[in-house]
Amino acid sequence: MKEKRGDAYILDLIKEGEHQQQDFKFEISDVCKIAKTLSAFANTDGGRLLIGVKDNGKIAGVRSDEEQYMIQAAAKLYCVPSVNYEMTTYIVEGKQVLLADIKRSVKRPVCAKTDDGKLLAYIRVADENILATPVHLKLWQQDGSERGELTEFTEKEKRLLEVLASHGAVHLNKCCRLTGLSRFTTINLLAKFIRYGVIEAVYHDQKFLFTLSFEH
Repeated sequence: MKEKRGDAYILDLIKEGEHQQQDFKFEISDVCKIAKTLSAFANTDGGRLLIGVKDNGKIAGVRSDEEQYMIQAAAKLYCVPSVNYEMTTYIVEGKQVLLADIKRSVKRPVCAKTDDGKLLAYIRVADENILATPVHLKLWQQDGSERGELTEFTEKEKRLLEVLASHGAVHLNKCCRLTGLSRFTTINLLAKFIRYGVIEAVYHDQKFLFTLSFEH
């Protein structure tokens, strides 16, 4: 692990606050919670985890080497597949700050183990780690598929697009009800249309809504 003097660099990062690609941790006391953050970063756009920094941006510093081991355990043992990261130690205002740089995973979903052993995938929205929907899971499953998969445009596709055109943004269950399609079919179609940029998932009022893309 590298160690650098980095007052200006780290202070500039802290000024950005917490956002989709940055999170502050005063300390790491729960390996499952940190695995959740790693999962969210790896499944979205990657991100930076600053350890030894309070939520308000105040530098508290890292008090022991245990923080490094907790990150390692979260990334290698509590994330499936394991998360690759680069850890750097910075000395800022005389205190040690750890920066874990997590890249967007090529193989998704990256799931985090819960306290009871369940595997759950998360995505990063603004400064929150949000549980991925079945549509996200299907979308990742389809990532390796050929783009020409949607060549057959059936009545089911038309029905889904008509519902979104007339009702605007709707959540998954409502989409199933309005289209009369099975949950399995609706999830598959939403994921395919998202891949093609026809539909987008928008997080609003603590749930994901699906709507026609503004580009179409």
